[in-house]
Amino acid sequence: MKNRISTLCPASMPHVVIPAFICFFLLMTTASVVPCARAQGTPSGTAASSPPVTAPPKGKPRNAEEVGPTRRSIQRPPNTPIPPSGVPVLPTAGLAPLSVAPISSPGDRKSFHKIELDALSRDEGFSGMLPASLDALRDTDLEDPYYVPTAGTGHLVPQLKGFRSMLLDHGVSFAFTYKGEAMGVINGGVERGMSYVHELTAQVNFDLEKMANLTGWSVHTLVMERAGRAVSHDRVGEYYVNLQEVYGLSGHVVAHLVDFYAEKKLLNNHLDITFGRMALTHVFATSPLLCSFMVTCSAPVALKLDPGFSVYPKATWGSRLRLRPTRDTAIQFGAYEVSPLLSNPSGWAWGSKPATGLMLPVEFTWQPFLTRNRLPGHYVLGYAHDTTRYPDQIGVSLPAALRASAGRQRSAPMDMFWFEGDQMVYRRGGRNQMAGGYLMAGYIHNTPHVTSISDQAYGGLSFAAVIPSRLTDRLGIMYSWYHVSHRKEEGQILIQDAGYSLGTAVRAPQTSSHIIEAYYAIDAAPGVLVQPEFEYMIYPGETRHIPNAALVGLKVIANL
Repeated sequence: MKNRISTLCPASMPHVVIPAFICFFLLMTTASVVPCARAQGTPSGTAASSPPVTAPPKGKPRNAEEVGPTRRSIQRPPNTPIPPSGVPVLPTAGLAPLSVAPISSPGDRKSFHKIELDALSRDEGFSGMLPASLDALRDTDLEDPYYVPTAGTGHLVPQLKGFRSMLLDHGVSFAFTYKGEAMGVINGGVERGMSYVHELTAQVNFDLEKMANLTGWSVHTLVMERAGRAVSHDRVGEYYVNLQEVYGLSGHVVAHLVDFYAEKKLLNNHLDITFGRMALTHVFATSPLLCSFMVTCSAPVALKLDPGFSVYPKATWGSRLRLRPTRDTAIQFGAYEVSPLLSNPSGWAWGSKPATGLMLPVEFTWQPFLTRNRLPGHYVLGYAHDTTRYPDQIGVSLPAALRASAGRQRSAPMDMFWFEGDQMVYRRGGRNQMAGGYLMAGYIHNTPHVTSISDQAYGGLSFAAVIPSRLTDRLGIMYSWYHVSHRKEEGQILIQDAGYSLGTAVRAPQTSSHIIEAYYAIDAAPGVLVQPEFEYMIYPGETRHIPNAALVGLKVIANL
């Protein structure tokens, strides 16, 4: 064992730096990285036996890229609708509507990748600095989209399979999903009781290459209905963090238009452009793992609170350009119109909402595949600049008599930085990117001068097949910390010290809060996911004046 670890994480290696967290992951997966003969990896989707265990030639390192995964790790669940390649037909049960995977035709019939973009260079980026025993990146790995089971595998009405196939042959794919969330306060907070919210989502995509011979073109549409009563405000006393994913910005809307945008693949599947009505959190600062949790879906809360970061389901006019410089890296740029978060709650009033500025995000992703079991990782660095000038937080709600004591105030634009990382640490249940367990962490920082929540940090896990006989079930646990901008806190201190009220929603100057969330997602029946939830909020309302709140609930997702 000691020799294996020293091989994976050598004490000295010229010009190569291995992050400590990768070495930690390797210690958890060392059992599957054993001396193996150099052999061809098994074709995607087959479960051939593991290569014979033999010593490599003296002085020659083991090459994880040429050694196939262990048989136990890629044994597929029975009756899974996901094909052996790991590439499902899109959209389908088990694929998040927020998936970043392009779903149009590749724009080039000779393109190697049908789902993912082709790389501009055939070389590796950062992965090329890893030792051969660790780096297992292959072009075939990138064919598999990064998705999360947002509904039970399969469909509630399998009789529609023939109809779906017929439409797909003509360039039309669709999904209809119900998501219901019941959450109740069992201890602490403002009051005990249960709240229920739900959404109905209809997603239809049109492949214009099949429909009208427009190479590489597609159109994406999504409409949803939301209703219910959210638990956060009334029962917990929390106004920054939504403790239920459903409801949020749109509230009670019969038909909220979320998406209406076009996508075009260019340069022989090397460039992807989208433009139209969309949300930033479709593709920026999000991940399918994050969206399996109630609180963080579809992006970290510190970003969702910023008006410039149009969060799902709020759509805005915008465009996004994406490319892959190397096989293991991706970069995307965007430009989006900014408007108040609560404007246009129906999504249909395209010209009536006020535009305040322009949001300019950029995001870089490194996606390695580690060890012989092809353990994917996703490491994201992002930055965004909002040209809107926002008021100084120290002066928000400040009475006129106190503005002089607050000192000089100025409006300013807003900048946002984020890091989000996740790494699969074991593989079980197949070759696709969600067949296994992930560790994840992230940090977000906003300009404190003009924002309410200036910092957020989170860490957690998302493990599949914790119960060996339940390969498609998933356990998720996440801890999040939220820090209120010091400028907002200073303004609230001035108001309180002068004897003024902070309002009904704020009990005292606000500082920080913490949330622990846990769920167990059960693939209960074809097309049905049942997910018990537990949440514990420390310092609701970001003060010490509301008792810590414990909540339990249930989320049910069903896909037609």
